[in-house]
Amino acid sequence: MGGDMRTGVHRHNLFEAAAVYVAASAGDDEERGAEAAGWVSPEALAFGVNELACRAVIALARERQQPPLVVARELLGLTPAP
Repeated sequence: MGGDMRTGVHRHNLFEAAAVYVAASAGDDEERGAEAAGWVSPEALAFGVNELACRAVIALARERQQPPLVVARELLGLTPAP
């Protein structure tokens, strides 16, 4: 993945940071989540987390053959929309 060949430093992109951050949160790994949060700016992390959430809801909606809003509300434990 991305990195600087001169320094050997691996540079994380916002999607990698978001994936690790969300997986760490789901796995109750605060240390790993904090590490991933430091890889990119807070704005970039928020964008990546939003993109991951959208893709996850779309994938589940297709799998369940339900509208994305129904799936999103179910995931959050909300009552069905009127």
